[in-house]
Amino acid sequence: GGLATSACLNKLCIPNLILEKEDCYSPMWKKYSYDRVHLHLAKQFCQLPYIPFPSSSPTYIPKKQFIQYLDDYVTHFNITPFYKRKVEFAKFDEFTKKWNVKVRNGNSDEMEEYFCKFLVVATGEASYPFTPDVPGLASFTGDAFHSTQYKN
Repeated sequence: GGLATSACLNKLCIPNLILEKEDCYSPMWKKYSYDRVHLHLAKQFCQLPYIPFPSSSPTYIPKKQFIQYLDDYVTHFNITPFYKRKVEFAKFDEFTKKWNVKVRNGNSDEMEEYFCKFLVVATGEASYPFTPDVPGLASFTGDAFHSTQYKN
């Protein structure tokens, strides 16, 4: 959603910026998904605005092809996220009619402050891996890890 919003704004020459908490865009795909994963919805439901998947693409796009699609999309629309930026505070000021957004820069640990008329929050559908408290897991002698750690 963040990439698509930025692309639409860029196409209309509306200045915008993406504050990404990770060190890359689409980290779920680039860092946390296993090698053989495919889109679980047909391609027409997953394409981003203005650039459809080629008709020659498979119905369910594999990870490598989807990441290439995202890379091409970001390049085409000149999307340049600010990486390692964790939003710690966001509040709309009724007096100024602007959002005040405070962000921790993960590179310098400094706080950055932004003021904007509009704010889009696109956190992803699975931005924080969750491991439930499973009875007996602590005494389990085998390997146990979160699915985001599985690659192949």
